[in-house]
Amino acid sequence: MARISYLTPDEVSDPQARKWLEDAIAAGRPGPENQAIRAHQPDVMRSFTQTFDMLFKPGKGTVEWELKELLRAYIAISMSCSY
Repeated sequence: MARISYLTPDEVSDPQARKWLEDAIAAGRPGPENQAIRAHQPDVMRSFTQTFDMLFKPGKGTVEWELKELLRAYIAISMSCSY
């Protein structure tokens, strides 16, 4: 079983990746634990964070809010999420 450590912001040398991790910790999303793992590879974190921002942050990106809600519902239903 692989064990990948969670990085703290102080351990991240890339300033942009550090800010993304700090923002995730402060906001609780996207998952701070996942961002702490992605921080091992700043390019991976950059790709994920920019895509996440485009799709899910209000006022950003090209996807209408109503479509975002439909996507969330579809994903929840397809994963049998009772939440």
